Amino acid sequence: MLNDLITSKSRTKLLSVFLSFPSEMYHVRELVRRTNDEINAVRRELAFLEKKGILAKEPRANRVYYSLSKNYPYYFALLELGAKTAGLGFEILKNRAKLGRIKYAMFSGRFVRKVKKEPEEVDLLVVGTIVLPELALLVRNEEKRINQEINYTAMSEEEFGFRKKKHDPFINSILSGSRVMLIGDEEQMLA
Repeated sequence: MLNDLITSKSRTKLLSVFLSFPSEMYHVRELVRRTNDEINAVRRELAFLEKKGILAKEPRANRVYYSLSKNYPYYFALLELGAKTAGLGFEILKNRAKLGRIKYAMFSGRFVRKVKKEPEEVDLLVVGTIVLPELALLVRNEEKRINQEINYTAMSEEEFGFRKKKHDPFINSILSGSRVMLIGDEEQMLA
């Protein structure tokens, strides 16, 4: 969790908001509502994060909006961290035992970046002996939270290996794109 790395609770809450919706811009008052923090604590942390280059500030009319800075050298690393510490990624890792024996779990890079995608693109691939009702419940809860449909695929290790060996176009399209691994070794998955 972000709490393991960052000692400021206000900063952790703010980063969780920004990492959950990385392409969004937020006004100070909205961030106060989303974090349930005092306005002075939010302003202090926003100033710190802006000074470090993590956030970008944009004045509009009489308001100031903040967003994650794509110029931050560790922007993509932050997105990967966010995918694992917030939302569906966090829930999958937290409930790993309930979900069965997962060999690999990965998000597509487009899903993590919240970039517009084609309807047939897969957001989440889970390989192993999966308890599908448990996975479906986690996905549905995340869909409600982000107000967006999540396209996911679960398959056994045998099916995944077979389809990969046969150069199945569906599997090739998933593996040829960018990804964020939640569980498993990426090199081993691609071998």
